[in-house]
Amino acid sequence: MKIEEKIKAKGLTLPEAKFGQGKIEPGVRTGNLVFTSGHVSLKHIGKVGKEITPQQANEGARDATLGCLAAVKGLVGDLDKVTRVVKVLGMVNCAEGFFDTPNVIHGCTDLLNELFGEKGRHARSAVGLYQLPANYAVEVEIIFEVKD
Repeated sequence: MKIEEKIKAKGLTLPEAKFGQGKIEPGVRTGNLVFTSGHVSLKHIGKVGKEITPQQANEGARDATLGCLAAVKGLVGDLDKVTRVVKVLGMVNCAEGFFDTPNVIHGCTDLLNELFGEKGRHARSAVGLYQLPANYAVEVEIIFEVKD
């Protein structure tokens, strides 16, 4: 099954990546690597452990991952050209005393593993921050290896 078919089968929707509309791009390709900008979930605003539950933040990480995947599709045309998920950087907007950032970013990791199988296994950092832009709960950046 194609990656986009798997996304639809999960009841998820790939957003549209908008290139050439600001000072930065949703992602950049150099050689066989795609680096995404940080993507967020617009539905999950607030500090995790205070306004946002860990489960909501986990869903936010999944949604942010869809934004990263949309950037890849916009650059290479087909998500089936991904040969490896290389690295994930997951950033969590933490309330004081919230330390469970790995389980929040599992929302990203689980989706990548479900979609790409063994190619989805990646290196990862899951960090807690005092704040994120616009008070988003989660931000995700991903590096992908792709083929022509």
